[in-house]
Amino acid sequence: MAVKDIDLRDRIILALDVETPAQARELVKKTEARLGFYKVGLQLFMAGWFETVDWLVDRGHKVMLDLKFFDIPETVKLAVAQIRDRGVSLATIHGNDAIIRGALEEKGDLKLLAVTVLTSFGENDLRAMGMTQSIEDLVLYRARRALELGCDGVVSSGLEAARLRRELGGKLLLVTPGIRPGANVMDDSDDQTRIMTAGRALANGADQVVVGRPISRASDPIAVIEAMQADIVKSLG
Repeated sequence: MAVKDIDLRDRIILALDVETPAQARELVKKTEARLGFYKVGLQLFMAGWFETVDWLVDRGHKVMLDLKFFDIPETVKLAVAQIRDRGVSLATIHGNDAIIRGALEEKGDLKLLAVTVLTSFGENDLRAMGMTQSIEDLVLYRARRALELGCDGVVSSGLEAARLRRELGGKLLLVTPGIRPGANVMDDSDDQTRIMTAGRALANGADQVVVGRPISRASDPIAVIEAMQADIVKSLG
């Protein structure tokens, strides 16, 4: 069960996975009556640099800057220094020990999330890499190390959330992507393999969920948001 006092508007982080800042602004204006937290990923950031980040912050919204920094520690340190005073609430880095240490040196009040294992990865992908441990064990190992080193939280699928919460406690901020609005069914275009509903993810221990296409491509985004929020309220009892 999620344990943090987070406003319902901030439980869902809407991924602005669109091509241009103009498209991002249009999507925000359609959804901001019900949401207050938005994710800017690599695609949108490259299209407009800090334009959308600054616009969101000026509009009073929270921002998750999802660039998944992965480089030598000094470069990551300097990159984090570039974003720590931009009003960003959450930023992502890969969960490598040296990278985490570098990022922590310059984070200030910025909250850092370590990416454990991408939700597009499945067990077969690990086997292909020659790894024998399960995804759940790998996620737990990386999450534990991130918390020990000083990260505020991690990004992991909802499938691992229950074990992370049980073994690492309530301090960990757990943000879960790979969220779908109904049954855990993928279509042929889905690039995620470890998915679940928003309510189930929070019931398993996630604090917030990241949702993109199920909302952004919906004919009625507000209806999808309201249904997901109702699912979340029900899961939190």
